[in-house]
Amino acid sequence: MALLEINNVTKRFGGFTAIHQVNLSVVEGSTHAIIGPNGAGKTTLFNLVSGLITPDEGSVEFRGRPMVRMKAHEIVKIGMSRSFQRVNVFSGRSCMENVQVALIANAGLHYHPFRDASRLFLREAAELLAMVNLTEETARRAGELAYGKQKQLELAVALAAEPKLLLLDEPTAGMSITETRSSIRLIKDIVARKGLTLLFTEHDMEVVFGIASTISVLHHGKIIATGTPEEVRHNEQVKRIYLGKD
Repeated sequence: MALLEINNVTKRFGGFTAIHQVNLSVVEGSTHAIIGPNGAGKTTLFNLVSGLITPDEGSVEFRGRPMVRMKAHEIVKIGMSRSFQRVNVFSGRSCMENVQVALIANAGLHYHPFRDASRLFLREAAELLAMVNLTEETARRAGELAYGKQKQLELAVALAAEPKLLLLDEPTAGMSITETRSSIRLIKDIVARKGLTLLFTEHDMEVVFGIASTISVLHHGKIIATGTPEEVRHNEQVKRIYLGKD
């Protein structure tokens, strides 16, 4: 059963067509990667799915519900959460506070001058930090963390929304080989433990073929292939355009 359906989606910026009639189904429980050369339109497609921009044509449905023109925060509320290529956390706040803010927002609570927000969701935040291996960093400011740990924190923030579908935009970008391999293990473990559907973009083929159950290849804003890792690995068009022929 498809959790996310993208139908004939097109997005133009002036005279440039960034996404052209893209059709994509993300099956519930799958780990679906979108790969493609730089400039292929991967992040634009993520922005369309997560409500940051609106398509010029086509439709996006999540759990059978039309999403076009929904606000980003409304999309989070119905079960979709994402991370970004660049780390998107409050660098001056502690890891605990970053996750607490996300939990407070997810609960629909608003700031009240007589409520001490620092006491809210302490247990839940601690559990999420433990899940991403940041228990020892709880009190540290996010901006003091190494880059890989900041990405782990961003993952905890995304999980605070209790998503059914998790979108990760280049989750290992800028990481060392050691950090990348650790991140692969962490993402696989969390997706399995929480029963999530994962849609992610990635430039590192070790990550893609180590995680994905399904891969779609985007080239010049068009999907040119979708299949299992082995099917995509042996697709002649994909090898010519992106993976490189042996």
